[in-house]
Amino acid sequence: MSDVLISASELADLLKTEPCVLIDTRNPDAYGAGHLPDAVNVHDIFTYLATSTPEGIAELKSKFAEAFGAAGLSGSETAVVYEQSMNSGFGQSCRGYYLLTMLGYPKVKVLHGGYDAWAAAGLPTTTDAPSPVKASFSIVPEAGEILIDAKTMLAAVGDHGIAILDVRDVDEWIGESSSPYGKDFCPRKGRIPGAVWLEWYRMMKPTAEGPRFKSKDKILAECATVGISQTTPVYLYCFKGARASNTFLALKNAGVKDVRMYFGSWNEWSRDPSLPIEEGLPTAKSVTSQAA
Repeated sequence: MSDVLISASELADLLKTEPCVLIDTRNPDAYGAGHLPDAVNVHDIFTYLATSTPEGIAELKSKFAEAFGAAGLSGSETAVVYEQSMNSGFGQSCRGYYLLTMLGYPKVKVLHGGYDAWAAAGLPTTTDAPSPVKASFSIVPEAGEILIDAKTMLAAVGDHGIAILDVRDVDEWIGESSSPYGKDFCPRKGRIPGAVWLEWYRMMKPTAEGPRFKSKDKILAECATVGISQTTPVYLYCFKGARASNTFLALKNAGVKDVRMYFGSWNEWSRDPSLPIEEGLPTAKSVTSQAA
């Protein structure tokens, strides 16, 4: 899984040989208390709530093309995204990876273990904020195919050739809570009809150094429990695309060929009363029908 994930020691070596731009996704207070040298703070990677209207998608792309260009990404540098640890920010470093990939950026890495792994390795940190040179960031339109809208997700409901994969926490999956930000943050609780469920934590394993992604075979074994193989088209969602980005990275690294994300996710779906939902405890039929 070395193609996207990079260890702290590997990153330290890479920084000596290749131009890199380090993107810190944490909140400004955490960034200000200490960060990787020359890292640029882009907390909007985590906080931005997207909508999947044409206008919303255009705004999403232009906003982050501007932000990544301002951070110094021109296409020739390797973008390295990190958070505090792999489970402290709901997958926010992976959300950065997803956004960069969706915009068509050619070279993206995620620091495996985040800031904690870097600090634990005794590598240097700083409180100095850099002054990056703004670069021209180019969007590759066809790369945006990994982003799907509500209409595309709705068309997949009932299509047993597509796995709709919900990776939210269990209280959201069973309809007890509408979001990680409070039970009633959204107007409706439940799930997209026909979805199968793999909680995002299951892509990772505990280690003495903190959570790390499981091996390719173990991730594929988790997927097989809900009928997903490397050739199954997968449409991911969570609440706002952070936890689903963690799963997106895991599935792509494990060789699942067609993985796309409904980035508006439950925050958008639940606010449109015309869109169908399943409520209450899932039944055996509703859970297994998609995997059949």
